[in-house]
Amino acid sequence: MATNKLSIGSKAPDFNLKGIDGNNYSLESFEDAEGLVIIFSCNHCPYVHAYESRIKAVQGDYKKRGITIIAINSNDDKNYPEDSFENMKKRAEEQKFNFLYLRDEDQSVAKAFDATHTPEIFLFDSERKLAYSGKIDDNWQEPDKVVNHYLRNAIDELLEGKKISVPETYSIGCTIKWKN
Repeated sequence: MATNKLSIGSKAPDFNLKGIDGNNYSLESFEDAEGLVIIFSCNHCPYVHAYESRIKAVQGDYKKRGITIIAINSNDDKNYPEDSFENMKKRAEEQKFNFLYLRDEDQSVAKAFDATHTPEIFLFDSERKLAYSGKIDDNWQEPDKVVNHYLRNAIDELLEGKKISVPETYSIGCTIKWKN
């Protein structure tokens, strides 16, 4: 499936973003991770809300195996005040996020990744080469009816040293809210 996204095998664009914990993070912050999952996310999108518990479950299941998940909110917070940094902190606390939540205030990171949707997934290997991009699974509305666990399958194959059988899927969700 051809996309305008980073192509499979591309190096991860670096970034320097503030997390809701007050610390700044870059790719180097995660150099020990076997795999890095970057999810473009936000506070207001119903697709993101539907996936938050699944994202927490993936982090919980794979953290001990060296997988780190970070979510990045690039949305315009002027026209979408629910996506402000303060509201990111509130959302993470209310939902008990077990992954980092970072703010891409100037939207440069979303542009570098050519991200378009929330949630949109980018899985990088230990060398920070793109191994998978797309969606989490094939049923955002009914978790109990998921047939294809794209992200979990890609992580499993990555950790087993296998070629990713489905390296790309199309992203679904809300569009990133770009500043004017």
